[in-house]
Amino acid sequence: MQYGICNLSIVPLRIEASDKSELTSQILYGEFFKVIEARKSWSKIRLDFDGYEGWIDNKQFFEIDKDQYNALKKEKPKLSGDLVEFIQDKNHQLHPVLMGSTLNGLQVLNHRFDGNTIQGKIKKSNLIKTAFLYLNTPYLWGGKTPFGIDCSGFTQMVYKLNGYKLLRDASQQATQGEALSFIEESEPGDLAFFDNNEGHIIHVGIIMKDNYIIHAHGKVRVDRLDHTGIYNVDKGKHTHKLRVIKKIV
Repeated sequence: MQYGICNLSIVPLRIEASDKSELTSQILYGEFFKVIEARKSWSKIRLDFDGYEGWIDNKQFFEIDKDQYNALKKEKPKLSGDLVEFIQDKNHQLHPVLMGSTLNGLQVLNHRFDGNTIQGKIKKSNLIKTAFLYLNTPYLWGGKTPFGIDCSGFTQMVYKLNGYKLLRDASQQATQGEALSFIEESEPGDLAFFDNNEGHIIHVGIIMKDNYIIHAHGKVRVDRLDHTGIYNVDKGKHTHKLRVIKKIV
């Protein structure tokens, strides 16, 4: 078994072993993983944080050994708290890292970081404050950063920055937590899930107070939430059909 760590700012995770393949997610600096299939130019990996799998270019990660992987796995995650900060490598070159990047591997990579860090669980009331850091971020299928993010990447990163672990896709996140019967039972920070005509979960957002929701749809935006679903305040119509509300924390 091989192991690796992301030593670059943002690395694409793809469905197939090709630069032309669909982006399925992104790997942020410091995330570490197992290599479950190795080829000449590409590797299929499984991320430690959420078990998500995909293909990564072999030129875009740093190989580590099993002992280093296990040591990183045991540590409490330490994350970058700045929108954009820089690490310095052994040659004193600067590399940008984005909010939510993992900093536990600095010693392994021989990098230095002097920015703000986040560690441990933060109270649930902070989730909405964190969510607003992504407000107006453009929608990007597979994205996980303040420069492009999808609906489940948004919820995952907001929870991650507060010390809680969500799975990657909306349908996976919908399997977590406790289901609530009514919107009135929810609290700011709970998750609302939405399905399509076939009954498949396709969207997720974070509930705010007073029947508002913040979610990634075109951009990270705030809309109204009712028993039907999301009411888009700009379009003047419902855009998503409510399926279930989940309390994660």
